[in-house]
Amino acid sequence: MLPLLLGPAVRACRRMPALAAFPRTRRWTDVNETPLLRLSSTKAAPRYRRMEYQDAVCTLNTLQTNASALDQVRRERGHPEVQLQAMRGFLQRAGLKVEELDHLNIIHVTGTKGKGSTCAFTEHILRNYGFRTGFYSSPHLVQVRERIRINGRPIGKDLFTKYFWQVYSRLDETKDAHGGSMPAYFRFLTILAFHIFLQEKVDVAVIEVGIGGAYDCTNIIRRPWACGISSLGIDHTSILGDTIEKIAWQKGGIFKTGVPAFTVKQQEGPMTVLQQRAEEIGCSLSVCPELGQYQSPGVEPVKLGLAGLHQRSNASLALQLTNCWLQRRCGTGLITAHTTRSMQACVSWFSEAAAQHEANATGSVVRVLLFNATGERDCAAMLKLLVPCHFDFAVFCPNITEAIATCNADQQNFNVSVENMLTRCLDNQQSWRVLNGQEEKPEAEFLISGGLPLVAEQRSMTLVFPCILSALRWITQGKDPVLSDPSKQLIPVKASVSAKAAPLREAANIHVLITGSLHLVGGALKHLEPALAS
Repeated sequence: MLPLLLGPAVRACRRMPALAAFPRTRRWTDVNETPLLRLSSTKAAPRYRRMEYQDAVCTLNTLQTNASALDQVRRERGHPEVQLQAMRGFLQRAGLKVEELDHLNIIHVTGTKGKGSTCAFTEHILRNYGFRTGFYSSPHLVQVRERIRINGRPIGKDLFTKYFWQVYSRLDETKDAHGGSMPAYFRFLTILAFHIFLQEKVDVAVIEVGIGGAYDCTNIIRRPWACGISSLGIDHTSILGDTIEKIAWQKGGIFKTGVPAFTVKQQEGPMTVLQQRAEEIGCSLSVCPELGQYQSPGVEPVKLGLAGLHQRSNASLALQLTNCWLQRRCGTGLITAHTTRSMQACVSWFSEAAAQHEANATGSVVRVLLFNATGERDCAAMLKLLVPCHFDFAVFCPNITEAIATCNADQQNFNVSVENMLTRCLDNQQSWRVLNGQEEKPEAEFLISGGLPLVAEQRSMTLVFPCILSALRWITQGKDPVLSDPSKQLIPVKASVSAKAAPLREAANIHVLITGSLHLVGGALKHLEPALAS
């Protein structure tokens, strides 16, 4: 069972490509007439005589060795702002602006052990949801271009070469005006990765920290969409500190005000430090549940693509990061919840996510539950766990994507199984009413002439709809254009039912939790994200 959270104004920007809201095309005069620092990352760099892949790699290797880069970090560790300011300068010289990185919808991950695996899981999940992904990691095994991936694959040699010279030439041509300075190897690759992800118009960029967090050059990122910290241990002590608590302080440096942060279970000492860092910076910090909490009892354990028991915590962290990202990007949040135990995790997530949204929301907020369950699950027990979420509306529907009113009667096949599904929805509705201390209403009409399901009218803001699309349209009240396809003429809703939606029409924000059934969430995604269905 997967819940969805529809964000403010019912995800008004959900369908837009990640970069569509931020135009990048600008008018540029001839390069010789424009100061180099004003160059856009979309402007081609001057061509060098030799621009082959091997030439690019050999030139890259001249940008200090890893050892010298570490020495530089050690020298600057007491002055993190100096490091970040230097990185901003290099970024600007390369024709990029820090603000442009906001458009990459970044997931930023650090840790001592497992940060690379966490990033790999995260990228894979989002790619399989149909998003165009960028993934920056280190080190590489064979070829340096492995560090920069598009849709899971290392960037091709031709593209690497093209983008390398675009960035390198801009930096090289401005070095004399900056004391001959060039970015170190890792700094350069970080700038190159940002440039490539912008050029290739990725929907999401998963960025793995190099060393530490607070002083790492990736920490130039201002507004990631989620931050993650994998398992902590002792490493790079000359840079990060000689205790795990000091290392935790460094790792927590990637936290950003108002940006949700997640971590796996840590030892008491470093966990306390991370919590303090989160409080100081002003962000939430959630501890990921065990991977087993995402699945039903009796079901075969999840088999991960990466071997090792330790990968289970990395996978859980990746699920929380993707859940958080989807919640903001698409208005969708995904947490499996087939049982009362997993529903508890779902409720915990929704309560925290909704509270955070509402704390920053402008105007009124309405909470809506859209629920269905199949099989022999104890619906009443799961619904009982949802009561503390204080929903303003509880909506129930079967796992039928749509029931079109214009269908020919000969094509309608509302047999007894559909009747049973609707009856179960009514049972769930009644359970909800009882759990909320409402009086029982013995009669509930949900059929119109001809046997076609319509809407069951109930008091106390509870409703049953014949299909997922009908429920979503009623909940969103025209605020989501993708749900208002005029070609889909659904069964008309009674005036009394429309009247109940007044709070939804007046709300500035509508938060919807869709949970109870994987098929329910899948049907909702079919309507909310049509591209995923294709």
